[in-house]
Amino acid sequence: MIWWYWMLLGIVLLGVEMVTPGGFYILFFGLASLIIGGLSGLGFAQAEWLQWLLFSGLSVLSLLVFRGPLLAWIKTKDKEMPIVDSMVGESAVLFEDLVPGGTGKAELHGTTWTVHNAGQAPLKKNQRCKVERVEGLALWIAAE
Repeated sequence: MIWWYWMLLGIVLLGVEMVTPGGFYILFFGLASLIIGGLSGLGFAQAEWLQWLLFSGLSVLSLLVFRGPLLAWIKTKDKEMPIVDSMVGESAVLFEDLVPGGTGKAELHGTTWTVHNAGQAPLKKNQRCKVERVEGLALWIAAE
């Protein structure tokens, strides 16, 4: 098969992987296709039977070797994300003065959050405040 057919097939397979929910199956076939396209374009795999053999072998081997560690790595990345509901009781630092019932911005865990003053007292810029509750992506805070 012509080398650019392999490249086109690889791009299509990677595109299909991106738009389908799944467990990273098509990814390895797309990568193998790109590798075979590169080898064929460089003149290392000219025979069509060799191209198909290498494609099959690379696809299955990479699927068996790399899919498990890739899924495990992604699951550990998901666990590192902070659980928003667990932020109750944490301290946030205000970026601006905030009147009772007012809305502003504060920093918590290195991220800027929209905050609402849930207390009865005005809050000052750079003041540490306690997170009372979380609603969506907004934090309700009060003086510590």
